[in-house]
Amino acid sequence: MSQPLLGKVCVVTGATRGIGKGIALQLGEAGAKVYITGRTLKPVKDNIGGSLQETAEEIRNRGGVCVPVQCDHTKDEEIKALFDKVQDENDGQLDILVNNAYNAVKAIMRNLKVPFWEQPMDMWDTVNTVGLRNHYICSIYAARMMVPRRQGLIVNVSSAGGLRYLFNIPYGVGKEALDRMAVDVAFELRKHNVACVSLWPGAVQTETIMSEVKSGTFDGNASNVKTKQVFIEGESIEYAGKAIVNLASDPKVMSKTGKVLIGSDLADEYNYRDIDGRKPGNFRQISYLLQSSGWNTLSSFVPGFLTIPKWLVSFAGHKF
Repeated sequence: MSQPLLGKVCVVTGATRGIGKGIALQLGEAGAKVYITGRTLKPVKDNIGGSLQETAEEIRNRGGVCVPVQCDHTKDEEIKALFDKVQDENDGQLDILVNNAYNAVKAIMRNLKVPFWEQPMDMWDTVNTVGLRNHYICSIYAARMMVPRRQGLIVNVSSAGGLRYLFNIPYGVGKEALDRMAVDVAFELRKHNVACVSLWPGAVQTETIMSEVKSGTFDGNASNVKTKQVFIEGESIEYAGKAIVNLASDPKVMSKTGKVLIGSDLADEYNYRDIDGRKPGNFRQISYLLQSSGWNTLSSFVPGFLTIPKWLVSFAGHKF
């Protein structure tokens, strides 16, 4: 098996479940030494999520090297201890940081369609303390190791919610800020040959989301039913990991620094598929948009290569 990242050192935050776990699995399988973080060290009975031990074991079963680190990303001292550990154990080497940690999914799902003024007052902090502030702090510590070595890649896991309304106000504001942070971090790091990008996966079949699908959270009005179907046909948790492996292996990755990258676009560029052999839909594909809107018959006549240009997609942000 090819291991293009052999000898690389990575940190993936929030890797006990979901996209973070999938990314860590792919990086480990590609040969990297992967430090994973999360709050849950050991398996918990009847917990739909996972644990650091479970993710680490799965990475090792694939022939990878994994170092699980219990870390609460709301606590600055624990974040610092994480990066001190990485630095001490690898002579200052850190090649890839994936900012993925997020602890707001359940809170968001419980408040779908609830007006912001009727949501819990702490929704902002629930969404953006770990989902935004923590990513900035992690990027600082990563840059301190990457800049002296003049190499490295920082990936912010974001979403199309940074472009227009999705789920709730704190979510959209946080994702747009995360995208902007990637752009500005890249601006300062470019002269040091360190890349920073924001990655938009599509709808991902995470453990939490699929549990919500089964429980009926998305049942009811037509809008929720469409959302449910999008997730049912969505990406595996490892699809974004394949994107990052290809980015980190690309000798021309600096040409992408400072950009918002769509996972399905990278799949087309690097020619890979999901772990089940499927090619999940790209929200820029006209056929995919038609199908998502219920125009199944019409979508079948539209070629997959017809997409909405990225410059036109950016207009959906309604900035001016």
